[in-house]
Amino acid sequence: MGIMEYKWKALSVTAIGALMAAVDSTVVLLALFPMAADLHSDFVTMIWVIIAYLVVNTALVLSLGRLADMYGRKLLYNVGFVVFTIGSAFCGFAPNGLSLVGFRVVQGTGAALLTSNSFAILSEAFPRNETGRAFGIQAVVWGLGNVLGVIIGGVIITYTSWRWIFLINVPIGIVGTVWAYRTLRTVLPPKGQRGTFDLPAAVTFTGGLLSLLLGITWGLLYSWSNTTALTALALSPLIFAIFIAWEARFSKNPILDFSFFRNRVFAFSLAAALLQFLAVFSVNFLLIFYLEGIEGLSALESAYLIIPFALAAAAMGPIGGILTDRFGFRRISILGLAIGAASLFLFSQLTVNSTLLEIGVIETISGVGLALFWPANTSAIMSSTPPTKYGVGSGTMNTFRNTGGILSFALSLTAATSVIPPGVVYQLFIGNLSGKLPANLANSYLSGQSFAFEISAVLLVLALIIIALTKVGARPIISEEPLTPAPAQPSAQSNTAA
Repeated sequence: MGIMEYKWKALSVTAIGALMAAVDSTVVLLALFPMAADLHSDFVTMIWVIIAYLVVNTALVLSLGRLADMYGRKLLYNVGFVVFTIGSAFCGFAPNGLSLVGFRVVQGTGAALLTSNSFAILSEAFPRNETGRAFGIQAVVWGLGNVLGVIIGGVIITYTSWRWIFLINVPIGIVGTVWAYRTLRTVLPPKGQRGTFDLPAAVTFTGGLLSLLLGITWGLLYSWSNTTALTALALSPLIFAIFIAWEARFSKNPILDFSFFRNRVFAFSLAAALLQFLAVFSVNFLLIFYLEGIEGLSALESAYLIIPFALAAAAMGPIGGILTDRFGFRRISILGLAIGAASLFLFSQLTVNSTLLEIGVIETISGVGLALFWPANTSAIMSSTPPTKYGVGSGTMNTFRNTGGILSFALSLTAATSVIPPGVVYQLFIGNLSGKLPANLANSYLSGQSFAFEISAVLLVLALIIIALTKVGARPIISEEPLTPAPAQPSAQSNTAA
C-alpha cells in the first residue's frame, strides 16, 4: 500500500474517533434535563457529568501519549475505541446520577487514549507539508459531528430515552475498533530507543493536575473556603514540584521532555492554545443560557443556534489547513485569533433586543476564526515535535487545551451564578427554565455575560500577541531517526500493517 493511500485511511480512522467524540459532546448537553429528571439528580451531580469526563481526559493524555510512543499508536488507539465504547454502554444503563459520573470517567479514559494518539497518527501518516490539510479535514469532521449531535440529540430526546445518546456510540465504536485494527500500521521506535515508562513521573504529573483541576472545580461549585478545595489547591504545587524535580534529576525517560519548551514555536503555540481554549470553550454554554433566559427558547431550540458555528468551522477547516501548509502557521494563527476576538467583542454587545439572525452571523464569524486557528496551531505544535515523541507532543498539546477548556467551563458557571441565583442557573444549565428571565435578572445576566465575553476577547488578543512574537523562521525540532513500521509478523495483525 503506497503512502498516498495509507494516509487517507489513517485519516478515516481518526475521523471516526473525532466524529464519535463530537456527537457525544453535543448530545450530552442536550440531554441534561431528561437525565436529571430520570435519575433524580441535583445541579452539582449534573455538572460533574460534564466535568468528570473532561478532568480524566485532561489528566491522562500526557502519560498515555508516552505509552503510545513506546508501544505503538495502533495498540493504544484501538484500546481507546474499546474503552470509550464500553464506557458509553455503561452510561446508557446507569441506575443513578453518581454511577453515571463514574461511567463518564471510564468514557473519558477512552477519549484520552483516542485524543493522545489521533494527531500523532496523522503526523506520522502525512508529509509535513500536508499536515495542516489533514488537521483541517479533522476540523470538518468535528464541526459536522456537532451538527449531527444537535440533530440526533433532538430526535432521541423527543422520541426515545436519553439513554440512547450513549448507546448510539456502541455501534460507532465497534466499527471504529475493527477499522482501526485492520487499517493502522504498527509503528515502533527505532531499535533500542523505546526506553522505559516513567511511572513516578506519570503518577506525580497526573496527581498534580487532578489536584489543581479538582480544587478549582470544587471551589467554584461549593465555596473557596471549602476544606476539600483548599487542600487540593495547596497540594497541587507541591506535587508538581516533586514531578519537576524527579524529571530533571532522576528520570532517564521523562514523560514530559522540557527541552521541547526551548523551541519557541512549540512553547508559544502551547501558550496560545491554552488561552484560546480558555477564551472560547464556554462560549456556547453562555450563549445557550442567553437564548433560554433572554430569548425564551427551549434547550433544543437553543442548540440549533450552534449549527452556524459548526457549519462555518466545517466549511473553513480544509481552507485553514491548506492556507497553513502554504503560508505557515504564524500568519493563519494570527488571522484566526483576530477573527475570534472580533466575534467575542460582538457577543459582548448582545442585548435583550438582539435578533437570532445577529447571533447566527456572529456564530458564523466565530466558527471561521476557530477553523483558521485550530489546524494552524496543531500543525505548529506537532511539526515542532520529534517523530519518536509525537505521543508526548500530542499529549502535551491536549493537556494544555483541555485544561483551558475545563477552566473556561467552570468560570462560565461562576460568571452566571455571580449575577443570578444558583437555582435559576441550574434551570438554564439543564434546560428546563419556563419562559424568559425576569427583567431585573435578565439585565444582571447580560452584564455578567458581557464582562465574560470581553475578558475572553482580551485573552485571544494576548494569544495573538504571543504568536506574533514567535520567530518567523523558527525551525522545528527534528529527530535523528524516523519511526519505522514494525516488521510483519505471521499473525492476525500482520495483514493490518500494510
